[in-house]
Amino acid sequence: MTACAIEPPSTGAEGGGAGCAITADGAYAARLARDGESWFPERWTLDGPEPYAVPLPGNQPEEPGTEVQPLSDGRVLIHRLVEHRHAFSLLYPTGPGTGELPLGAVECPEPGTRLTLLPPAPGGARAYALAAGPRSSAVWLVAGGTYGPERLAEVPGCCSGGVWLDRTGRMLALDRQLGGPVKTVVVDLERAEVSPLLQIAPTSDDRLLLADPDSGLLLISSDAPSPGEERLGWGVLGSMLPVRFPESLRMPDCVVTPFAIQPGQVLMPENCAVALHVDGPVGSWVSIWRPAGRQVSHLPAPAGWLAGAGVWTRDGVLRLPYATPETPCGVAELTAPRGETGDPAAAESGIAGPSGGTGGPGDAGPEGPVRDGTAAEAPGASRPPTEPDPPEPAHLRAAQPVVARPVPLQQAPLGRLVTK
Repeated sequence: MTACAIEPPSTGAEGGGAGCAITADGAYAARLARDGESWFPERWTLDGPEPYAVPLPGNQPEEPGTEVQPLSDGRVLIHRLVEHRHAFSLLYPTGPGTGELPLGAVECPEPGTRLTLLPPAPGGARAYALAAGPRSSAVWLVAGGTYGPERLAEVPGCCSGGVWLDRTGRMLALDRQLGGPVKTVVVDLERAEVSPLLQIAPTSDDRLLLADPDSGLLLISSDAPSPGEERLGWGVLGSMLPVRFPESLRMPDCVVTPFAIQPGQVLMPENCAVALHVDGPVGSWVSIWRPAGRQVSHLPAPAGWLAGAGVWTRDGVLRLPYATPETPCGVAELTAPRGETGDPAAAESGIAGPSGGTGGPGDAGPEGPVRDGTAAEAPGASRPPTEPDPPEPAHLRAAQPVVARPVPLQQAPLGRLVTK
């Protein structure tokens, strides 16, 4: 049986226009839409009574790999590759046409360098890009600056990913490979300083996939608990407690992509709902999991879902954008399940679209709720879903209020974020 694979969240329309980028506050989205064989940018407004789309076509069709990202003022940043130069512009509607404000271009002289947009920044007034080369990587401010694209920081090593750790857009986490395994570092964009963030074991590949600035909840990928197999785990920013790798997040033969964390749960990371995009042999679906729970709830994705795109409200409603021939711009709402820890029957949930139709737990997906096994057991071990958890050692009870127990790794797995 093949172990699950873990993918970082998608940040845009790279590779063909199926992706969708959403502002951090959930007000706007942008994607590449298709008209026959032609691609064009499209902005979605999500914070009104009903979602609606505004096409933003240019003078000629866009290339399928063109990236787009919405800003908080409703304009859309577009990233095009023009004769080995990365050109950036802001698009906005002007009556029947599309206005375009050129911002400048970035050149990457080092062979093998790949420049991509970073996830939408908090606040939505600025946009950033990562130029990842084989020996070094650079973070660029490409929208919201004073004089066009501005190089903010140089990071030794080849970087990937990109996760915002605060609400100001200052602290950016990147996954870096520098002559060894992949480790997550933090870039202070004000000081252009780089410091380590995540190291679970000296030889493990450790990546940060998502973070919530309100609660400090982190979603992590690592092969430390099961060498040769990536596992999905969670920790808390600034905490010295070990990273936990719940058995319920282990989905054989599936690609699991966490893409959204419920905000607003200040000082309560274990109560945050996490949305997962699961792609398996029988299709794709949405799963919801909480650190305090011991199960994953599997739910059907809406038809036409822009896979991997979605945003939580503070009240625990997951909003998923979708497009079908009948509804070219729609948002389905999925309610995060709640219930007593470890009680699969308590995970009642439904998915609702504009028509108000719902699907109960029986229609949730290929497997329904999955109970969580203890994360403290031997790496690679698995237990039947109905087997009760062993009692927790007394010396762990007082120091660990959450339900899931840690993998017994020898290293302090999660460093503190230090701002000077």
